[in-house]
Amino acid sequence: MSEPATARLLHGATMLLVRDLAAAVAYYRDALGFTNIRLYGEPPDFGMLSRNVFHVMLKQIADDSRIVPRPTVEPGLWDIYYWVDDVETLFRELRDRGAKIAYEPCDQFYGCREFAVLDPNGYLIGFGQVIGPRKT
Repeated sequence: MSEPATARLLHGATMLLVRDLAAAVAYYRDALGFTNIRLYGEPPDFGMLSRNVFHVMLKQIADDSRIVPRPTVEPGLWDIYYWVDDVETLFRELRDRGAKIAYEPCDQFYGCREFAVLDPNGYLIGFGQVIGPRKT
């Protein structure tokens, strides 16, 4: 009996609700280095940006109370987490671009060296590099 055919997932995107689409797009472009910006609506209220094969979708909403960054629900959670090949180089790049650093590179018990930034809506975005096996 043969295995059923499967499809390969190629990319992923996180959807974030934002107060001001133009400000959010500018931050992701200027501070985080995202490109390939596509805006939709008149005036625009939805945008998609990418960096390498990772994408983020931003949707402007009128009701700020619906913007709930995960760290406000449970400390220690990220809204987005990206694995990278050189966390130190990326940290220096984003710091020099003016990203708001939430915490600097540090080694975590789960085998990643990571840092995080905050976006203008309070979303916490982590960047980690696998440095070794998980510690128990």
